[in-house]
Amino acid sequence: MKKNGMKRKNVLLALAVMASCSLQAQKITSKSDIIDCGQVVFRSPYTAKFDLKNSDNHTLYIHNVRTSCGCLVADFPKVGIAAQENFSIYVTFDAKQMGHFEKQIAVYGNGSDKPTMLTLRGVVVDKVRQFEGKYDYKLGLLNADKNDLEFDEVNKGERPYQEIHIQNLSTTPATPIVMHLPKYLQAEVSPSTIASGHSGIVRIWLNSSLLRDYGLTQTSVYLGAYPGDKVSEEKEISISAVLLPEIKETSAEQLLNAPQLSITTTELDLGTFGDKSKKSETIFIENKGKSDLEINSLQMFTTGLQVSLNKKKLKPGETAKLKITAEKKMLKTARSKPRILMITNDPKNPKVVVSINVK
Repeated sequence: MKKNGMKRKNVLLALAVMASCSLQAQKITSKSDIIDCGQVVFRSPYTAKFDLKNSDNHTLYIHNVRTSCGCLVADFPKVGIAAQENFSIYVTFDAKQMGHFEKQIAVYGNGSDKPTMLTLRGVVVDKVRQFEGKYDYKLGLLNADKNDLEFDEVNKGERPYQEIHIQNLSTTPATPIVMHLPKYLQAEVSPSTIASGHSGIVRIWLNSSLLRDYGLTQTSVYLGAYPGDKVSEEKEISISAVLLPEIKETSAEQLLNAPQLSITTTELDLGTFGDKSKKSETIFIENKGKSDLEINSLQMFTTGLQVSLNKKKLKPGETAKLKITAEKKMLKTARSKPRILMITNDPKNPKVVVSINVK
């Protein structure tokens, strides 16, 4: 048993070293060197197909394919692969354990002693679990349960993620891809290929360390049904993140002398537009603390709102006027509820959100 354990450790160590090698060492290119299987049923073998290409100008001979465990069996071409010719490697996974998995496959050819690395990942389940919610949004050829994500109250260094459930509406398999991702977002689709009428999950991670400023950051990404799909408004997913300012430890005495924000309301009801194109109202912000209150950021979550604040720095006892105007035409296109975000130096209220209700 000890020898077998050492053997497995040595194989895994060797594969880890291989992973650091260049994917282009043998001039083998792939449409994707990672395949996510999604949900794989326990003890029900699953076969994945890696589509590859011999990008060299010479014939390629694959003489070995090694896997990181005995639960993987690879089937690869045993004959020469002509220059610039496409080929496939099939990998069958027979799950012996429940839970998430990530397996490596090393492809050795005559071009180099450095392998091309492939990865198979997914989650082993006792039975496939289907999404029971509703797909209320159409994103091109895909249905989704949401088209707007909010990462709320994020602290610097955190890496939260959210999920979007999707369904393939087309008559052919889809290989969804998230397009126009900024550096602070990362996306993954599971499974990598979704059959017609079947569903999957898009996971989007936020790397808060890469956000530039405290307060609200907004962007849009686009969900394509396949690599190379075109960006269009109907495929848009709106994403917002609220990064809280760093709160330093404060003593009881410092809290006693800190600024203290008081606001007349955080739920502003403007009633109905009726025949009017705009509705406005003013709310009041007061500093009830013992040091200066600073409103460092004032931002809107949606289009269709205008704000006017007569002062951003309030001495103890001072009051500021915040005028809020809602525009009927612009709010019709808003994806989320109209809200205003304030970032302050009040240690008990670093973030204040004012929700706007208007019909």
